[in-house]
Amino acid sequence: MRLTTKGRFAVTAMIDLALRQQSGPVTLAGISDRQNISLSYLEQLFGKLRRHELVESMRGPGGGYSLARLARNITVADIIFAVDEPLDATSCGGKEDCNIGRNGNSGKCMTHELWSTLNRKMVDYLDSVSLQDLVDQQRMRLLQEATKDQKTVRVDRPATIAIKSIAPA
Repeated sequence: MRLTTKGRFAVTAMIDLALRQQSGPVTLAGISDRQNISLSYLEQLFGKLRRHELVESMRGPGGGYSLARLARNITVADIIFAVDEPLDATSCGGKEDCNIGRNGNSGKCMTHELWSTLNRKMVDYLDSVSLQDLVDQQRMRLLQEATKDQKTVRVDRPATIAIKSIAPA
């Protein structure tokens, strides 16, 4: 089982797009710069995302891409399947011919059901995570980093310290 860079880059680019689209269409060149993904690779990915109606494109000056649906209505599974990313842990690609005997007959291997179940669980999980979930996580991470990096401390008023002397009894 392997999730290739195609699926990873598509999800990353969609998070970037969702984070920035409120200011208008987002350019692929901007995503390319921020995420260090080849522009030509992004063009290929976004062509597929557009065909699957996950993004819309606007041409001309000020053009770019925006989400075609609300981020909460797009799942990670939608994105991965849109860019033709197969998620399959079986060695046979689900064809059930993973155990070829010496006589040339084929059938399911002993672990076929294990890997098929894993496939279903992966798809179920990726289908349960929305693009909005990932955007919210990213915003929270950025907020935590910004808070951690703040080095100034604001004091509203000077502190008064009273010291009492205590006489021995």
